[in-house]
Amino acid sequence: CGMSFLTGFSQELPKWANKAKKAVFSIITYNKDNQILNTGNGFYIDEQGTAVSDYSLFKGADHAVIVTADGKELPVKYIMGANDIYDVVKFKTEFDKKAAALQPALQAATPGETVYLLPYSTQKSANGQNGTIAKIDTIGNNSFYYTLNMQTTDKTVSCPIMNGNGEVLGLIQKNSDPESKESYAIGVTYASSLSISALSVNDFTLNSIGIKKGLPEDESQALVYLYMAASTLDRDSYLGLLNDFISQYPENQEGYLRRATCYINFGDDSHNALAEEDLKKMLDIAKQKDDAHYNIAKLIYSYQLNKGDKPTYADWTFERALNEINTAIQITQQPIYYQVQGDIYFAMQKYAEAFTAYDTVNKSSLASAATFYSSAKAKDLMEGVDKKEVVALMDSAVARFNKPYGKDAAPYLYERAGAKTAVKDFRGAVADYNDFYDAMMGQVSAEFYLIRTQAEMQCRMFQQAVDDIDRAIRMEPKEPLYHAERAVVYYRIGEFAEALSSAKKSAELNPEFGDAYRLMGICQLKLNRREEGLAHLKKAAELGDESAQAILTEEETKQ
Repeated sequence: CGMSFLTGFSQELPKWANKAKKAVFSIITYNKDNQILNTGNGFYIDEQGTAVSDYSLFKGADHAVIVTADGKELPVKYIMGANDIYDVVKFKTEFDKKAAALQPALQAATPGETVYLLPYSTQKSANGQNGTIAKIDTIGNNSFYYTLNMQTTDKTVSCPIMNGNGEVLGLIQKNSDPESKESYAIGVTYASSLSISALSVNDFTLNSIGIKKGLPEDESQALVYLYMAASTLDRDSYLGLLNDFISQYPENQEGYLRRATCYINFGDDSHNALAEEDLKKMLDIAKQKDDAHYNIAKLIYSYQLNKGDKPTYADWTFERALNEINTAIQITQQPIYYQVQGDIYFAMQKYAEAFTAYDTVNKSSLASAATFYSSAKAKDLMEGVDKKEVVALMDSAVARFNKPYGKDAAPYLYERAGAKTAVKDFRGAVADYNDFYDAMMGQVSAEFYLIRTQAEMQCRMFQQAVDDIDRAIRMEPKEPLYHAERAVVYYRIGEFAEALSSAKKSAELNPEFGDAYRLMGICQLKLNRREEGLAHLKKAAELGDESAQAILTEEETKQ
C-alpha cells in the first residue's frame, strides 16, 4: 500500500532524463507594459527552436521569453499555431545549441504503461514523477488525449510526459481538481500538428495572442495569408510580415512586389529607393520576365496617379510605366498587358493610342463591360469622332448583361444614357435612365432626378419632368439649382406664375445665383410685369449671366 501511495510523487527518473530535461524550459509572458502576465513551462520538439506549451499561458501576451535549464533567457520569436479547446500552443523561439529537443514517440502509449513526468529544473538532479496510462482517447488523425494515474500540480502544467524509451508522449494539462489522483495530457502529435493557414488572419484564438504570428509553412498558403493580412494589419506590422515572407521564401517575386508597394505607401524618397531595389530584385529572380515588367508598370502607373503634388521620384513617370508594359508585350501578348497599356496612354491623354490598346482587349477573351466602357471613354475624348461610335461601344458594354438589370449593370446604363444624350437620342437616354433606376431599385440621388428631368424635357415628356424635379426638391429642398430647374420646366409648359415662384425660391436660397434672377426676369416679362422683369435681368447680368445680358439687349431694341 505504501509503494502504491508513493506512485506519482518524487521519483528517480531513468538515465535518459539527465539529457532530456535540458529540453524543458520555463516561460514568462508579458503584457504591453512589460509587466509579467504569466509563468509556466514548455519544451522543444525539434532542433530548430519549435516548442509547445499551454495556450492559457500566452493568451493576452504582448511578448514572452523562455529560461532554459542552463538559465539562459531567450525570446519567443513567433506563434506557429494555437488551440483554445485543448489549451495548447506551438511557437518558435531562439534555440540554445546545448539544449536537447524531445523526440516525439512514434507509437501511442498503451493502457497500464508506465510514464514519466519531466519537470523544469535548473538542478543537475533529475527527480520527477511517474505513473501509468489509465485511458487513451483519440482526438484526431494520429492524435491522442491521455488520462494518467498521476497527481500533478499547476507547477507541472505543460511539462512533458515521457515513455520508458525517453520519447515524449504529451504535455500535462491543468487539472480542475488539484486533489485529484488523476491528471491529463494532450498528445504531442496534436500539439506539433498545429499550424497557421491562409485563413488564420482572422482566427480569434491566434489574435488573442499579441505576439507575432508565423507564416504558413506551405508557400501558396503563405501567399494567400499575405493577401488577407494586408487589410487587417497596420502598415508597420504588415511590413514586418513581408520581411518574414521574403526571408522564408526568397525566390518568390510576390514578396518583393508587395514590399515595394508597402514602401511606396510611406510617401518619401528613402522608402521609394528601397522600393526600387525590391523591383530590381523581383525582375532579377522572375522566371517570367514579362510578368515582372507588367507588375512594375502597374506599380509606377499607380504611383503617378496617386502622388498628388509631390515631385516625381527618379524616373517613376508614365513614360517609364509605358516602357515597362511595352517590354512585357514584346515578350508575351497578353490581353491584360494591353489593358494596362491603354490605361497608361489614357493617363497620358493619348486617347487614340489608348483606344487601340483597349480595342485589342475587346477582341480577346478578356473582353468585358468594363473594357468596352474604357474604349468608349477613350473614343469620346478623341478629336473628330462621330459620337454615335461611343454609343455603339456602350451598347457592347450593356450587352454583357441580361434583363432585368442588376446593380452591376447600373453604371453602364447611366454612362450610355449620357452618350445617347450627346447624340440627341433623348428618348433612348430616358429609357436608359429608367433602366438604371430599376437596376438601383430606386436608390438614386436628387442629382439623378435632375439629369433625367433634363432629358425628359428634350423629348417633351413634360409630366415626367415635373414629377422628377419635384422628387429632387423633396430630397434636397435647400438646393437652389433644383428650384431653378423647376422654374425652367414650368416655363416650358407655359405655367409662368409657378415658374416665377420657383425662380424666387432659388434666388432666396442663393442671392448670388444669376440664373435665378434671369428666370425671374423672363417669367415676369411673360406675365407683363416688364419693369420688374428688366430689373431682375439687370441683376442677373451684373452677376455675370451672359444670357440675361443678351435678353436685355434684345428688349432694349423693342423700345
